[in-house]
Amino acid sequence: MAELSDCIVTLGFWDDDLEPELFTELLECQPTVGIKKGEPWVTSHGRRKIAPTGSWRVEVDKEVSGNLETKIATVLSLVTQDLSRWKQLPESERAQLFCGLFMDDVNEGVGLSHSILQQISDRGLALELDLYGGSEG
Repeated sequence: MAELSDCIVTLGFWDDDLEPELFTELLECQPTVGIKKGEPWVTSHGRRKIAPTGSWRVEVDKEVSGNLETKIATVLSLVTQDLSRWKQLPESERAQLFCGLFMDDVNEGVGLSHSILQQISDRGLALELDLYGGSEG
């Protein structure tokens, strides 16, 4: 099994009542996107949209080098390490670590260590994995 060709990682919270300023304060980090439901915003592709729900997100994209575990560690290092502050966050409809996994081949894969899985769990985050690409070879 070959390793993934690339990946992106986003730490995010989504909820209709989400207040981005509170998440910024508690997580001690400026978001890549912080928006209330119904507010206008511009996507990374330049499209103007109205936010269907509130969200607060920090992204580590393809330009940041490293494997999946490194990128997860990177995004988690951008926010507070104080777990008591994480417990003060309002419960969100979706609190997750989104990982986009890009394959050049059909048999690429990835694994995560117990340590990084524990960090995700300690913060009450779901882990979402989306797989892209790979052609029969």
